[in-house]
Amino acid sequence: VQLQASGGGLVQAGGSLRLSCAASRTIFAINTMAWYRQAPGKQRELVADIISGGITNYADSVKGRFTISGDLAKTTVYLQMNSLKPEDTAVYYCNARSLFSNVYWGKGTQVTVSS
Repeated sequence: VQLQASGGGLVQAGGSLRLSCAASRTIFAINTMAWYRQAPGKQRELVADIISGGITNYADSVKGRFTISGDLAKTTVYLQMNSLKPEDTAVYYCNARSLFSNVYWGKGTQVTVSS
């Protein structure tokens, strides 16, 4: 099973992008999906996650600008990114975790924000 992220690209500061992630097939018992990002020379960090029941969590750096949504039963997740800043430039990865502690990663999509 693979996760495929899409929607990245080049955008000017202040612009918006919408990332999408879907699994090659529906994964049973997914209880959390998330977006992570990794900038050059930095560790991968959690951007936002969504837990079964619709509870969401955001990194302080993106609160009020990014919105995560998705359908865990269909193993799909989205990230609406508004008011983008150059410091948001990174490769964005989607992640899914199941009730049985299985973890799945996508290959990532590049987001570049120009100043």
